[in-house]
Amino acid sequence: MKRQKILVIVGPTASGKTALGIELAKKFAGEIISADSRQVYRGLDIGTGKVTKREMRGVPHYLLDIASPKRTVTAHEFATKARRAIRTIAASGSLPIIVGGTGFYIDTLLGRISLPDVPPNPAFRKRLQKKTAAHLYALLKKKDPRRAKSMDTPSERNNKVRLIRALEIAVAGKPRAELPKAEFDVLWIGISPKESALEERIMRRLKARMKIGMLAEATRLHKQGLSFKRMEELGLEYRALARLQQKKIDRKQFDEELFREIRRYAKRQIVYWKRNTEVHWYDPRQKTKIASKVASWLKVS
Repeated sequence: MKRQKILVIVGPTASGKTALGIELAKKFAGEIISADSRQVYRGLDIGTGKVTKREMRGVPHYLLDIASPKRTVTAHEFATKARRAIRTIAASGSLPIIVGGTGFYIDTLLGRISLPDVPPNPAFRKRLQKKTAAHLYALLKKKDPRRAKSMDTPSERNNKVRLIRALEIAVAGKPRAELPKAEFDVLWIGISPKESALEERIMRRLKARMKIGMLAEATRLHKQGLSFKRMEELGLEYRALARLQQKKIDRKQFDEELFREIRRYAKRQIVYWKRNTEVHWYDPRQKTKIASKVASWLKVS
């Protein structure tokens, strides 16, 4: 049986994945599945850099705005919905293109890792939220040593959200590999600007987002019932915006801390994807080379 071709575009935040994905979709009759763990939420638009209708240039996009930010979309839920989108796109004769920086989402979808279908447990999370990251990691080592070992890096050991989710899965006691195995013919394209260029992109994008109303967006979300606690759980821009609105930091601290955190996040993304030896890496300016690689893979003359 012929395997379904899927183009995957990965890379750090602010590297230009979205624009590249749209350009390739226009060139090769593709449709895009967004793989971003925050763009799945309605209302999180400016802070996440969610693509606008105008920027889509007529290219269909899937898995944007599929849930309220008050609840959590798990990797398993994302993968289930993304596979449905792949079938829809393939049935129309188009090329499925997955674009995003959330590694867990993409790797779960493509069967590189398996996660059980464990729904969020608010009461359990509330209890664990009071504990330190060190305590959470120690608990995980007891409950699921294998999972703890996979998270044995400074950034992962201090990520309370990820640690709590891992413990949530561990105590549920469900087996892994809940999703049926799917065979795809995948071309992995990674884009990674030079460090100085990426830092410039991050700073420029951050300033642009504040200019067009990122703070006003956060204020509106809070008035609509999104708690500051949940905003902080959503991370990066929304964590900083929640702290700014509560006057825990001033505007200067906001700018400095957020730039530093986004830069760290971008580095973690690069480290994550560099472990995948199937990824073909390019500078975002190498658009001709990237298009040639895709054309060769598709066997398009």
